[in-house]
Parts: sequence; C-alpha cells; structure tokens
Amino acid sequence: MGVKIIALLGSPLLSGNTAKLLDRAIQGANDAGVEVEKIEVTNLNFRACREIFFCKEHETCAMKDDMTGIYEKFRDIDGIIIATPVMTMGIPGMLKSFIDRFQVYFMAKYVRKNSLVTKTKRKTRLGLYLGISGMNLPYVFDGAKLTVNAFFDIIDVKYWDDLLIRDMDTIQDLTKRPEFMEEAYRKGLELGRLLNEQGEIK
Repeated sequence: MGVKIIALLGSPLLSGNTAKLLDRAIQGANDAGVEVEKIEVTNLNFRACREIFFCKEHETCAMKDDMTGIYEKFRDIDGIIIATPVMTMGIPGMLKSFIDRFQVYFMAKYVRKNSLVTKTKRKTRLGLYLGISGMNLPYVFDGAKLTVNAFFDIIDVKYWDDLLIRDMDTIQDLTKRPEFMEEAYRKGLELGRLLNEQGEIK
C-alpha cells in the first residue's frame, strides 16, 4: 500500500493565496510519489461539535454528516498538510469546527486509552502546516500554531514543519513571490520523501 496524505484547505477562498500555496505543496508530495487527497473544508456539510459525548463510548460521533466518512480516512493516512489563513489571531471558523469534531479521536486516545490509529502508524505520521497572515506581527501565528499542534497530537501526527508567511496585506498575490511557492513545493516534496522512506523501513 502506498503512502497517503490528506491536504486540508481551511480557507473559505478556494482559489486564493492559501489554496495556491497548498497546491504547490501537493504537487511536491505527488512528485515524491505520494497519493494526496485534498479536502476543502468549506465544501463539507457538517455541524459544530455539540458535546453530546456519544464518542466517549463509541468510535464515531452521534451526528451523522460529512464528518462520518472523514473519521475513517484519518485512521489510514500517513501524513497531513493543513493550509489556512489567520483570522482573528486564530484559524477560520469552519476549520476550527472541523478540528473540534475530532473529539472522536480525543476520547479514544485520552479517555478510553485506545487510539484509533494503529501503533505502527502512530510512530511515523507527519504533519506540515502552511499559514498566511495579512498582518506583519511577530506573534500572529501563535494561536493558530497552538491549535494545529493540538490537532496533530489528538490524531497522532508529529508536527514536522511549517511555512508561515506574514504581511500578505502588502504582498497580496503569492504568485508574485515565487520563492514562497517554491518553498511550499520543497516542503511537500520533502514530506513525501520522508514518509516514503519510513514506509520502506516498516
């Protein structure tokens, strides 16, 4: 079985700067021989977590929507790329609600002490975070990074690397800054290479 990555687009702009950055990282991973499934979070049909706690006893959520199939996908992947802009010093609402619905994984790992991810995969799963911010502030990614880190931990993914681009209000169009686009490609390529390498060792 080949290496698989999920690429999450958290931006509500499906062809904006964040999407373009993610597409370059995906191309890099593809060129490393990795299968990538891109998920545009704003195109999913789901509700925010209601803390029903059904998942405290079960391996799924009581709410039946697009998240039901997502849970299974995340059990089998080898890596993840999250691309999102900063909004109100954090991540966009739809992406945050998506992450909050992973209480299913949280309960399995921390309450029932039985992660939904196999022991073998838990050792090798890697995550890449691509972030952009309109503001040019030194701490602008702090909130988003904490959320991404927490999400990766819940789903048994190691925070491997990131690419964080500030001052997008000045840059405006990332295609005019090819060095950033190429860095996203290189990180996607390296992520794919590492995951392939780990797959050969297993």
